This record gives sequence, C-alpha cells and structure tokens, in this order.
Amino acid sequence: MIEIDDHSTIGQTLFAAATRYGANALLAVPANAARAYHPQGYEIGFYAAASQVRALMAQYEAAGYGSGHRVGLLLESRPEHMLHKLALNALGVCCVPINPDYRSRELAYLVDHSRVDLVVVLESRRALLDAALAESAHRPAVVVFESFDGALPRPQRPVDDAPVTSETPASILYTSGTTGRPKGCVLSHRYELAAGHAYATCGGLATLREGQERIYNPLPLFHVNASILSFYCVLLTGNCQVQTDRFQPSRFWTEVRESRATVVHYLGVVIPMLLNQPVDAGGIPDRQHQVRFGFGAGVEPQLHAVFEARFGFPLLELWGMTEMVRMLVDNMPPRQVGTRAFGRAVPGTEARVVDEAGAELPDGTPGELVIRHSEATPRKDFFTCYLDDPAATEDAWRGGWFHTGDVVVRDATGMLHFVDRRKNIIRRSGENIAAAEVEALLQTHPLVAQVAVMGVPDEVREEEVLACIVLKQLAGDEEARQQAAQTLFDFCHAQLAYYKAPGYVWFADVIPTTGTHKIQKHAIFPKGSDPRTLPGMIDLCRLKKR
Repeated sequence: MIEIDDHSTIGQTLFAAATRYGANALLAVPANAARAYHPQGYEIGFYAAASQVRALMAQYEAAGYGSGHRVGLLLESRPEHMLHKLALNALGVCCVPINPDYRSRELAYLVDHSRVDLVVVLESRRALLDAALAESAHRPAVVVFESFDGALPRPQRPVDDAPVTSETPASILYTSGTTGRPKGCVLSHRYELAAGHAYATCGGLATLREGQERIYNPLPLFHVNASILSFYCVLLTGNCQVQTDRFQPSRFWTEVRESRATVVHYLGVVIPMLLNQPVDAGGIPDRQHQVRFGFGAGVEPQLHAVFEARFGFPLLELWGMTEMVRMLVDNMPPRQVGTRAFGRAVPGTEARVVDEAGAELPDGTPGELVIRHSEATPRKDFFTCYLDDPAATEDAWRGGWFHTGDVVVRDATGMLHFVDRRKNIIRRSGENIAAAEVEALLQTHPLVAQVAVMGVPDEVREEEVLACIVLKQLAGDEEARQQAAQTLFDFCHAQLAYYKAPGYVWFADVIPTTGTHKIQKHAIFPKGSDPRTLPGMIDLCRLKKR
C-alpha cells in the first residue's frame, strides 16, 4: 500500500502508485452497447493512466493553467473525468465537478459562485452550458472535451505561483444545505487522500487485499463517494475502480459479473430494486459472483438480512458526508444487521450525541451527531471550508465539534444508530435536496402565495418531494387544481435538476405558522398520517424524468 503523510499531495501519490503498481488496472468501465462512450468497455492501468495524466498536465500548463485556478468538469461519469482531475490537481488546479442533471439556472449559480477559470464540457452538454453562461455574470473559458487535443483557451488571470501542498484545494463539491442554494465544500489534497486511506485501512469485514480488488461503483463522479472515497482507496492499494455510467437494476448483476467485481457500492434505494429483480434471472444463480462485501448506507432494516441471505455477501453500513468522508462503518463482527447501525467512534473520528445546547446525551437518547478528528486537531482531514462563507463554516464548527445535523442514538456498546435526516433535507435516491431551494423557486411563481416543501416516504427512492402550496387565487374545481399543479411542476422541472421537482403537490388554504411567522411543517398534516394517502393529494411522480 502507498503510504501517505500530512504532506502528501495527489500528484506525488499518483506517480508513486504508478511506479509500484505498474500494469495493475486502475479504472475500468463495463461494456454497454447502449452507452454513448466506450460501448465495448474500457480499462486503463496505473502506468498508462499516469502517462495520460502527464500529457494532460503538459497541455493545461502550456495554456497557462496552474496553482490558484479552478476548472469545471462537465464530463458525466466518464473515466476521463478522473484523468483530468488528477492532471489538474497535480498542477495545483482545483477541480469543480458539475452535475449533468443541473438545469441552466443551477449551473449558472455554480459558475458564478465557484468562479471557474475554464469549463471542460462534453459536446452533448454544450447547449446546457451555453444557456447557463447566458444567465451568469462570470464568463469562464470553455473547451469541448471532444476537441481537447487542440489549443486550449488561456485563463484570464495568471497562476499565483503558490507551491502545491497537502492543503491546496483539490475539489469544490456542491452540497445541498438547509438554507437554500448549495454550498461549495472546499476539499484539500490531504482530505481526499485521507478519505481513501481511511477506507483502505478500516479492516474487519471490509479488509482490502492489495492489488486484488475491483470496486464496482454505480454512483456518479460528481459526488464524493465515487470520485474521492473509493477512487483514492484503489489508488493507494493498487486496486481497480469499475465505474459505470449510472445505476441500472436490470444491468447491475451483468456488469458486476463481467467486471469481476469483488466489492460493490450501494445506496439504500439500490437494495429494493435489486431484490425486485427475478430470482436467478436468466438462469444465473443470484450468488454467482465474486463480491466479498457491499459498502454503502441507507438499507431499510427489514431488507438488510433478506438481501444478505439471497445474494450471499454482507452489506456494511457506513456514515459519512461531503464535509467529512473518513466514515464510521459497522464492519466488525458481530454486526447489528437491520438496526440502522453504522459503526462506532474510532481514532481520527471522535463522535458524540448531543442536545440542542451541545450537552452530551446518555446512551439510548436520540440527539445530534457531532464529530471531530481529535481534541488537539479537531478539523484535521475535514473539509477546508464552505467557499466564501466563513460564517456558515464557523457555525458548523461551533463548540469545537462539527455539527452534522443528523439525529442518531448511541447504544451501551458505543454503536451509533441512524434515526432521522437532517432538518429540511430530503433524501431521494441518494441525492440531498434542500427544501429551501425548491421553496425559494416556487415562491417566485405568480400563482404562489406561500409554500412549504418537505419529504414524504417513498418505497423505492426513500423519500419524495412534496410541495404544500397556498395559491394567490383559489384553484376552483379539480381540473383547475390539476392544471395549476402541472404548471408549477413544469416551472420547477425546467429550472431545477429533475429529481428536485415536486413529486406531490398539496393545495392548502393556509400553512400554519408560529407567532414569529415561522412555518410549522410538522403541523400541516395530521400526526402519524401518510400525506400521500390524503384526499386531494396530487401525484406527479410519473413526470419526474431526466
């Protein structure tokens, strides 16, 4: 395994890994004739990847890119995304991955907020980028990925000549916050390497064999899981990341088998979809694979043991977030299957369960999970900051602990169990959706007087978005209500990533508020009820498409 220390950088680590692991596969893509890229599949080894990275570095450097610059990558989940990221990071450039599901309004915000110097974009996404740039104040240079071998546009500002260190920003990942627009999490070289190292060394049932593992990750490269957690784990251990374009239940086992995957990553939404596939589909036994364990979060308790019994490998539940992805994981036998357990505090990730005043709670009492590296170095290996938002950064770190906003319970053994989501965050198919962002957009529509957005249960996607709306004028009959709901859905769907649009709309005469006019979301529907089943609920879930 490649050793790292507090001074290691991504470029140094890549080239050390290439020397050590040579022809070992680093990145692979399963074959898929229906995919727009690498339909026959793709695989690249450590040495070849390092050679391509050096060539990309030379192109970027010749065009004037270096320390202090930021480059946006709108490359979906293509393996080239990681090669460009490695080249940029080795030069001291910060990578800003772009979610391809963004609408122009969301992308314009990212461009303005991150102030990227260049965007590398797929030809198929160029129209989206152009529409975003028409709305944004900042105007970065643009190069089409398919034309990258030509001359690159030069940046408008020079490099800052700062040396590349472990504290140099490597990525800015945008994550939904409770106050509206996404916050840019600045992640350093140290953070990204430490995340991979934590995965590589967590041990127990998650012990990784050097140069022998193939980690199948169906999660996108604009998220922390695939682009940082699993990727730097394979880089440090001489292993291979099998990166598919997206999760497809009908292709999952085919890709897992054909890619010879030994580890699979999952989200809670994946598990019921796989269980719903035919038993021994195509005459191939469900247990005919090489998977040693699954690594993920959010499996429904009642499905945990059922999945393991059918497919023959453990699902190791973990906890992490963009701000700190070193993870807590239930990987030491005996595990607490089906209890939402996700691990205990470990050296380098101390954890407490506290009340609203920050006082530690006794075992068995639900409270907020707060974490830190240690008392001496609380912020070590965490995100650097929220970009241009020192107030939010310091508020998250109040009292010397990072406040996750997640409600958990610690049992007498020290095991932590997940209880509830962060306030005002909706978790749909692995995506974090800020209710405040959807509310802010709906509030601008001329039909809307007041709005409250919340999550409701979804048997497949964990949660779905529900918008409770007071109209400026009553909608009248059922046809008028349906038309108003469709109008508001279309308004959201056109300006937000498809998964953020309301799957359900409820028209109310009034939304309850406190004496200080704060909306009381918990009082909108009867306690203990399923809002989806109430008369008058309008179901638009079928319309939520990319």
